[in-house]
Amino acid sequence: MKFVKTALSTLSVVMCMASVHAADITGAGATFPFPVYSKWSEAFKDKTDIGVNYQSIGSSGGIKQIKAKTVDFGATDAPLKADEVDKEGMVQFPAVIGGVVGIVNIDGIKPGDIKMSGELMAQVFLGNITKWNDKKIQEMNPSLKLPDAPITVIHRADGSGTTFTFTEYLSKVSPEWKEKVGAGAAVKWIAATAVGGKGNEGVAANVGRVKNAIGYVEYAYSKKNKLAHINMKNKDGQIVAPDDLTFAAAAAGTDWSKFPAMAASLTDAAGAKSWPITTATFILMYKQPTNKTAAADTLKFFEFGFSKAGQKMATELDYVPLPDSTTEFIRKNVWSQINLK
Repeated sequence: MKFVKTALSTLSVVMCMASVHAADITGAGATFPFPVYSKWSEAFKDKTDIGVNYQSIGSSGGIKQIKAKTVDFGATDAPLKADEVDKEGMVQFPAVIGGVVGIVNIDGIKPGDIKMSGELMAQVFLGNITKWNDKKIQEMNPSLKLPDAPITVIHRADGSGTTFTFTEYLSKVSPEWKEKVGAGAAVKWIAATAVGGKGNEGVAANVGRVKNAIGYVEYAYSKKNKLAHINMKNKDGQIVAPDDLTFAAAAAGTDWSKFPAMAASLTDAAGAKSWPITTATFILMYKQPTNKTAAADTLKFFEFGFSKAGQKMATELDYVPLPDSTTEFIRKNVWSQINLK
């Protein structure tokens, strides 16, 4: 009996130690960076034995979770304004750069076959252009035989940083869009055929299922689901394809240190090679974290993301790593505000 009690006591101590050792860090928010966070998490777990439990629930959900202090970090593609970040006692910093793309499901149309301007895309999502063989679409795509078929508009049903980026861009290039819909993480979709999907995953799945649909997703979801993306006319009037090079071109020259709470906008950037719907995704953390160990481990996770190995993983998924000067600024001027003692 004494042996059994000793064994049970020892087992209890071991299990307790294992539990402490295996404690995960938790985050929630944007679906936009989920592919790269997943890849980073797997490698980080192998390297440190620290798990990262990230809930891909949309930017609005991530902001709610971090404000409720139910996660160690929140993630959003729609950055909070500096006064709100300060009011909440948080810091905000970009983690990685990527692009939002229009996607379509039209028989015979391959990735990059269709070209659009921002104004033309706004007219489609407003519901002013309702068929694929509309004269305005055909004029930009004279070599394509587009169907006499109604367009189904697929949008995010949840509060979304991807939606914020997409609608911010359309608001910059279309006065009608700005007046009737505007920019936001959640907006009122006015096209008669508009259908919602939850997360980038839901929009990609719906476009894949619905013939003659159009939607918008982070580029990695377009590639993963083998969906046809739309090439875009940028601010300089050049037709560009989405990839890490055109995303990087849009972000080139951005001095993040000059923006309060690092909340820089990269949409409709100048430059012949710039992808017009480029954005960073951002992280929110408390300056006075409740769980200091988890906060320290969270910074280790993003430090790994900023490392050469993390940068390589990001590039492989067509995201763009932050410049070294930016990550150095984050370490010295943002992470230094987080009390880990």
